[in-house]
Amino acid sequence: MRLAELSERGGVPVGTIKYYLREGLLPPGRRLSKTQAEYGEAHLRRLNLVRALIQIGRVPVATAREVLRHVDDDSLGTTFRLGAALWALPQPPEAPADDPLTAEVTEAVDWCLGEVGWAHAREIGALSPSYRQLITTVATVVRLGYASDPAILLAYARRMDEVARLDMERLDDLAGDAEKAELVVAAAVLFEPVLLALRRLAQEEHSTRKYGL
Repeated sequence: MRLAELSERGGVPVGTIKYYLREGLLPPGRRLSKTQAEYGEAHLRRLNLVRALIQIGRVPVATAREVLRHVDDDSLGTTFRLGAALWALPQPPEAPADDPLTAEVTEAVDWCLGEVGWAHAREIGALSPSYRQLITTVATVVRLGYASDPAILLAYARRMDEVARLDMERLDDLAGDAEKAELVVAAAVLFEPVLLALRRLAQEEHSTRKYGL
């Protein structure tokens, strides 16, 4: 397809696509002449991902470029490729390492990970932004006066384990690691709000069943 068709199918102005090309967010098309290039379905898929990152996720261009660099890194194995792409996304502030509460929460989280059987998560620990975010969030909950029972955290972790299995099953339908990484990044930006909305709808439903209107 030519640039105009890519623009129409992707819902992105030609000028914006040219900007993405200049910034290295989109790979160049196959040159047909000095002024013409041809683009394929992979370009459309990548354009949709860039749009999700920048326009919806509000990810800075430099950060988006870093995420996509990991998506395209053929030197990484599948797991490290997916992890590196996700880790490059913007992360929230972290809890102070020297805070006694941080140490207490870390112990509880490590116990939870061990009970749920997430050996890899325990092994890499603080190397993972997701692990650090969990520590920070739980510490904030406790600091604000809301009890955080490790057993409750474990119950939620076990249910999230089921969600993660569904995520991995979706990846099985994709041919290459780059496509898998693209879907994981897109899901982090686009699908996590879907999970949150489903959770809130479920809460409304079960509240109505239990307490009535």
